[in-house]
Amino acid sequence: MTAASTRIDPNLTVDDFAYDLPPDLIAQSPPNERDQSRLMVVDRASGEIVHSSMQRLPTWLDRGDLLIANNSRVMSARLHARKRDTGGRVELLLLRRRVAGEWLAMAKPARRLRAGTVLVVPALTADEPDLEIEILDLDHDGTVLLAFQNDVRLERYGEVPLPPYIHASLPEPDRYQTVYGTVLGSAAAPTAGLHFSLNLLESLRARGVDWDEVTLHIGLDTFRPVSVARVADHQIHREWCHVSSKTASRIAATRDAGHRVVAVGTTTARTLETLGQREKMSRLAGITTETELFIVPGYQWTMVDALLTNFHLPRSTLLVMVSSFAGRSLIRTAYQNAIRERYRFFSFGDAMLIL
Repeated sequence: MTAASTRIDPNLTVDDFAYDLPPDLIAQSPPNERDQSRLMVVDRASGEIVHSSMQRLPTWLDRGDLLIANNSRVMSARLHARKRDTGGRVELLLLRRRVAGEWLAMAKPARRLRAGTVLVVPALTADEPDLEIEILDLDHDGTVLLAFQNDVRLERYGEVPLPPYIHASLPEPDRYQTVYGTVLGSAAAPTAGLHFSLNLLESLRARGVDWDEVTLHIGLDTFRPVSVARVADHQIHREWCHVSSKTASRIAATRDAGHRVVAVGTTTARTLETLGQREKMSRLAGITTETELFIVPGYQWTMVDALLTNFHLPRSTLLVMVSSFAGRSLIRTAYQNAIRERYRFFSFGDAMLIL
């Protein structure tokens, strides 16, 4: 779905979403406890910015508000392979399964690969056979279509992929998973959800804040930099998402009662706004679809009243999205404030609540 693309200002450039970040503010590891991150609270109506903490998140929400999170879980999607004929190394990042046995992936280096090449991935344990993968097709954007011998348990061959700006492995890989993630299928974590501990979830319940979940499997656009000059020229990729009819009805009831729907993360927001593209009455049926919705400044939000999110990379589609929600000027001010106050940025960094 590309409905938002028709609203893009043709003069809007990727450089409009650039900023300079000191490298030492890129968080290389999570905090000792999930809910120990700082929280910047940004009020869209007044422009006020308040410095708080994730542990105080319940105090910023009201009884009857509905928090909705993405329950997708990160796959062991990074595979270290060799070409069967030459032994050359190839790194694969699985993005999404197309049909049984076929996967769309990023390959590095991709320029020397050919359709028909067979790759071999060694098992992580001695009692498993090596995995053979055939390259079916290659695309100009560096993605490849792969055929597996059969459906396999990826954790026996791969590892959970961390973003390229994180330079060390995690002693506890589960810290790159949310505590509530149950639906395996993402190539990256829905990072706004990493701030939630079981204790914080209980504090929210005690406050009377409701909780529900949707699913969006995160794919290529999390890893792929925007390589065009104009935002309007960026081609966003499809991501599979699901909202149950029960959740859709709960969203409608929450808003009818005058309470807020609070999206935990940009992936949840994209899922909810994809639901919002439906006619109002048909939204109650929920959705299961592949979304192409590209949310940019000028987009008319219909489903999300508040957004909890991390601090995003410059020139990224995620920064474009939050600028759409809060306004470019306010987001620019908030990011300048965060740098001055030495907030931690990106996946393991601090959080922002936009009200």
